[in-house]
Amino acid sequence: MTNHSVGSKRFWPGFGICVCLAAITLSVFGRAIDCGFVYDDVLYVQNNPEVQQGLTLNGIGWAFTHAVSNNWHPLTVISYMVDYQFYRLNPHGFHLTNVILHAITVVLLFLALKEVTGTLWRSAFVAAIFAIHPLRTESVVWISERKDVLSGLFFMLTLWAYFRYARRPFSLVRYLWIALPFTLGLMCKPMLVTAPFLLLLLDYWPLNRFQNLSLSRFRFPKRIILEKIPLVILSICACVAAVLAQKSAIAPEAVLPFTLRIGNAFVSCIIYLWQMFYPFGLAVFYPFPIQLPFWKAVLALLALLAITVGAFSFRLKRPYLLVGWFWYLGMLVPVIGLVQVGLQGHADRYTYLPQIGLYFALTWTVADLSARWHNRHAALGAIAVGIIVSLSLVTFIQAGCWRDSESLWNHALACTQNNEVANDNLGTALLENGQADEAIAHFRKALEIQPDDALTATHLGMALAQQGQSSEAFTTFQNALAKHPRDAIVLYDYGIALLHYGQFDQASEQLAQALEIQSDYAPNLHQLGNTMLHRGQAGQAAVVFQTILKVYPEDPEAHYVLGMISLLQGKPDQAVVHLEEVLKSQPNNPQAQDNLGLALLQTGRVTEALTHFQKAVELQPNNAEAHSNLAWVLAVSPDASIRNGDRAVAEAEQANQLAGGSNPKCLGTLAAAYAETGRFSDAITTARRALQLAQGQNTAASAAIIAALEGQLKLYEANSPYHDPTLKELSTSKHP
Repeated sequence: MTNHSVGSKRFWPGFGICVCLAAITLSVFGRAIDCGFVYDDVLYVQNNPEVQQGLTLNGIGWAFTHAVSNNWHPLTVISYMVDYQFYRLNPHGFHLTNVILHAITVVLLFLALKEVTGTLWRSAFVAAIFAIHPLRTESVVWISERKDVLSGLFFMLTLWAYFRYARRPFSLVRYLWIALPFTLGLMCKPMLVTAPFLLLLLDYWPLNRFQNLSLSRFRFPKRIILEKIPLVILSICACVAAVLAQKSAIAPEAVLPFTLRIGNAFVSCIIYLWQMFYPFGLAVFYPFPIQLPFWKAVLALLALLAITVGAFSFRLKRPYLLVGWFWYLGMLVPVIGLVQVGLQGHADRYTYLPQIGLYFALTWTVADLSARWHNRHAALGAIAVGIIVSLSLVTFIQAGCWRDSESLWNHALACTQNNEVANDNLGTALLENGQADEAIAHFRKALEIQPDDALTATHLGMALAQQGQSSEAFTTFQNALAKHPRDAIVLYDYGIALLHYGQFDQASEQLAQALEIQSDYAPNLHQLGNTMLHRGQAGQAAVVFQTILKVYPEDPEAHYVLGMISLLQGKPDQAVVHLEEVLKSQPNNPQAQDNLGLALLQTGRVTEALTHFQKAVELQPNNAEAHSNLAWVLAVSPDASIRNGDRAVAEAEQANQLAGGSNPKCLGTLAAAYAETGRFSDAITTARRALQLAQGQNTAASAAIIAALEGQLKLYEANSPYHDPTLKELSTSKHP
């Protein structure tokens, strides 16, 4: 048989298994593509302005220098930016990416195990269980857990590179190929920090790089230790970055005593084992036990010790038991809760990589113990197919629970008890769907479980306010502030509630305090103010932007909006002050230049206004409004030294062209310019066209234009230009 034939026979079974693994993964998790954004997806994608810029150099820099939801994982954030570039805010595309990344990770796991153990079907079975176990659902279906599947992919590449490196003489290039995916994996999720110690386990088995291992003596070749040091240094750096990012989210000793965390860690290890064999009742959130019976923690510890002793006892005969067990325990260390981040007691997503060790330990054990079975291969094949089919069905059902927030949190409440987080999030989902009464009931239930929770209190307050129960809403906010006087969330939402009820002074006070405590609320306030402005709520919008200026006196956006509101309210003096502040920091802002010109006109500072109109045109040549304003002053100023008919015609024609010939204001300006140059026939035709368009609009603004055009048209018909008496330069200005 030729080498080519042998190579083909070795290639095709492995290739076929890769295709099958990918197909199984996509079929089981395919329904995830129809799911929406849930839970933390709001923070990571939906309300993340940096992600919604798409993939840019500034965005990449931001990802490396900022934490999202108290996590530093820049490559994960960058992957969201890439998705947004293609899918915008369509959640189906983000879900598709998660599923594809998981499928690739599954195939890479198979190839890595096959590479190092030389076994085909055992490696395939381990990869299949990893692919479709119900505990994978949270990591794959939840967009916010992109960090699991992405770090998992780089972890598999690290293993594959390490297996190739370890079986050959030292090569710096091949070593760097280990360090590169490992570094990238750490930048997706720092859970990989214990991977260097896992590589030591793999040196023992299946790489067999230890010279000797006995009860009394360990002998490591020096190279095995030295080659891990750079990787350990990378892990330490990732740990430091994670602690700095999660500093504000780490539960203090007073809230969760260390002894309780240790006990919960022991129990969680056993829970994950139980869920591996009985994957039912899985939920997105499991509450941290407020009280943990001492006997339960002791029993969990004894069980863990018993398994550890058993694995160590069989280390020579069945080394995969020792390696698989310590793979499981070692990779759980970063997320076992000794440093508690968040409120969860344990989480399905934490098993994504750790349980691989258990899968191959059990697979190899069963395969070895069945060596003397009659029709061994047929029996093992039937068992394997049965397990894969059963787990696939359970996972397919579990994935459906993630369809939307309401179904997700209803399922969590069905699977857990005293779940304050589930009640709160279900209430939020119901409130967004217009089911305020049901939402309020869940918020009240959450507060029964955890009376001091400020976030739930503010959600209840907002729901009551929306229902018109202002008195109880304000009482709820005030009670929350009595317990948490420096909680920015409570202050912010209380301010919004007061704002909607017209209590502007109190609202401004609460919002300013929130902004002082947490500057991240500035973008939220900008968005809130702009939304109110677009709804015609100018007074409320003004309060919001004035609040911003209390904390950030030079904020250009706040000054700009307040300047525009002042113009709308007929307060040009105030508009001038705000718009001049904008130009101090943004001198090349064409809108600010143009609107400052309008404000200056209304205060009698015509010459200054003309300068700003000219600057606006220079900065933005396609700004029809600026061209029209400039042309108006040049055409109708009472001061002959300011008027310039020919230039007025040029500017007005440019404005009219940019406006598509359908803007009555631009046409009215063009008519005035024609009249100034003596082209009265053109002025009359143009003014009549402007009048016709304005009459067709039927708005308050068009009514004012109509009245002005009718008076101007009479002058043009009498061969007389129009000069606006309101544009007379004031000889004495009250402005500095």
